[in-house]
Amino acid sequence: MTKIFSSAMILFAGSLLLTGCNNADTTKTTLTEPAASKAPEYFNLRPKLEKEYGYTHAVRIGDDLKISGAVSMNDSGMIVAPGNMEQQMKNCYADLEKILKHYGYTVDDVVAENIYTTNMAEFIKVSGFRNSIYKKQFPTGTWLEVKGLAIEGQLIEIDMEAHKTK
Repeated sequence: MTKIFSSAMILFAGSLLLTGCNNADTTKTTLTEPAASKAPEYFNLRPKLEKEYGYTHAVRIGDDLKISGAVSMNDSGMIVAPGNMEQQMKNCYADLEKILKHYGYTVDDVVAENIYTTNMAEFIKVSGFRNSIYKKQFPTGTWLEVKGLAIEGQLIEIDMEAHKTK
C-alpha cells in the first residue's frame, strides 16, 4: 500500500505518470506502454562549432523537438551585432526558425521557450518583436537575467521545445 503525500511527476520508460496530492491509499498503479519508440534524430546547425563546444543544436525524439540555445553568431563563431540586443534577438530567432523548418515544424509548434539575457531591462524594451514571431499563441517559458553567456559580447540566448502530433 502506498500513500501519496505531495504532487509529483514521474517519468518512467518514456511515459509520464502524474500523481496528485490527495493523501489517498493506492494499492495499484498502472503505467501504459510508451508509444512506439523512435531513435533520437540529431541536427547540427554549425557542425564544426558544435563539435568544438561539445553540444548538438537540436534533437527530435518522436513528436518532440528540443533545441539548444541559439545566440547571435556566424558560422565562424564570431558575435553578430555586438551591443545590439534587438538585432541579436532577431538573429537568434532566425537560427531557431531554420532548425524548426529542418524538421517540418513552425513557431506554432513551439510549446516552451527560455530566454537568457545579460540585460533584462534592454531585453524588455525590445521584447515586443516576439509579437511578430508568435502570432497564434505564446509558448510557456522563462526569462532569466544572467551574469554572462558562453562568449563575451553575447547579450541573449534562446532555447525552445516544440511538439507536433502527426
